[in-house]
Amino acid sequence: MLGVSDSRACCTPGQHRSTQRKIPCGLPDEERLTEDIIELTRAYGRYGYRRITGMLNNSGWHVNHKRTERIWRRQGMKVLHKKKKRGRLWMNPLGALLRNTLPGNGRLLRAAASRATKSCLVVRSGK
Repeated sequence: MLGVSDSRACCTPGQHRSTQRKIPCGLPDEERLTEDIIELTRAYGRYGYRRITGMLNNSGWHVNHKRTERIWRRQGMKVLHKKKKRGRLWMNPLGALLRNTLPGNGRLLRAAASRATKSCLVVRSGK
């Protein structure tokens, strides 16, 4: 290179030396693998890249989970997280009564309810 060392030639434009040594090239089956990953993701939307990797390995691909994750991120795919299940206290008929009696400072309430009549017998606020 023009009689200059690699380190000095790369220092001038601000590039790292390793960018000049090796030309990155993808594997020849990368496009087919990407299509298969997208197809499996459409069929099984809640599965993540690890589970998709297992399905690919079962179907005949010999692919590493890191390679699957790299393709996954390059395609901009992600798994939506499930929302945390909340307590089911508000779903029953007693919940309407408790919702109306909650104090403003957020203290917990203990309610003794009769299952037969579904009426609230006692409401105590705890600390």
